[in-house]
Amino acid sequence: MPEEFKCGYIALMGFPNVGKSTLLNRLVGEKLAITSPKPQTTRQRLLGIVNRPEAQLLFLDTPGVLDPKGALNASLVAAALKALAEADLVVWLVEPRPPAADDRVLLPQLRRLDRPLIMVINKIDTVAKPRLLPLISAYHEMFPGAPIIPLSALLGDGVAELMAEIVKLLPASPPLYPPDQETDSTERFLTAELIRERVLHHTSEEIPHAVAVQVEEFDESRRPHLVRIRAVIFVERNSQKGILIGKQGRMLKAIGAEARGEIEALLGAKVFLELWVKVWKNWRKDPKALRALGLQG
Repeated sequence: MPEEFKCGYIALMGFPNVGKSTLLNRLVGEKLAITSPKPQTTRQRLLGIVNRPEAQLLFLDTPGVLDPKGALNASLVAAALKALAEADLVVWLVEPRPPAADDRVLLPQLRRLDRPLIMVINKIDTVAKPRLLPLISAYHEMFPGAPIIPLSALLGDGVAELMAEIVKLLPASPPLYPPDQETDSTERFLTAELIRERVLHHTSEEIPHAVAVQVEEFDESRRPHLVRIRAVIFVERNSQKGILIGKQGRMLKAIGAEARGEIEALLGAKVFLELWVKVWKNWRKDPKALRALGLQG
């Protein structure tokens, strides 16, 4: 171990859809976080661990911060701010557009921050380079002391520069996790997330927001030959249930087949996946439902 080993928590913060989960997967080198162009894809804090000879980097993927209206949105904001509170370093991701000066949730927290902050302008592959210079200047004015790193989490451009800056700013500390550990999330949780990702891929309008997944059975008694999983996909209305199942069950079969492939890659085992769709009316507005689904502390 180097003379001054470094270790710390790095919170990936930002508005919905700025690419936090894509960046986490790129940094870790594994698919831990599900990704989707739909808002509210990330609903809970997710830890991704990167082990290097000189440092252990503990990345916290967080829900996109938005106005805390409604029980679910409030729980998402609370999860993001909890990760912010436990972080040794904050990486604030933005899209290549001017600063959102009217942000009333995140900006006040960042301006009071007593820990190092790194600004990341993500998705630079979507804009011409001349457009980046005025954006960098605008963010320099907002946070004069913060390093600003343009990158593309999708393509990997600029990620090495971000890693180097993070290691430089992390505190000296021994590692907090074993060197072969990549996350503290359970396989059960990751399985539910992979099923929800496939639902997001196949649905539109209000359904992605109204969906929650709960794994009811995770039988690995015959692993590695077979893992039996039974999961319930909750929606809020009967009409949503009908859409999700599809004509002659085709939609649900497609979701199940795709999710099973992802889960088998995660578990390194054959999977028998059984999916059910149930209605839990207005679960997003019910604090008891949110707690039962693991979406509220």
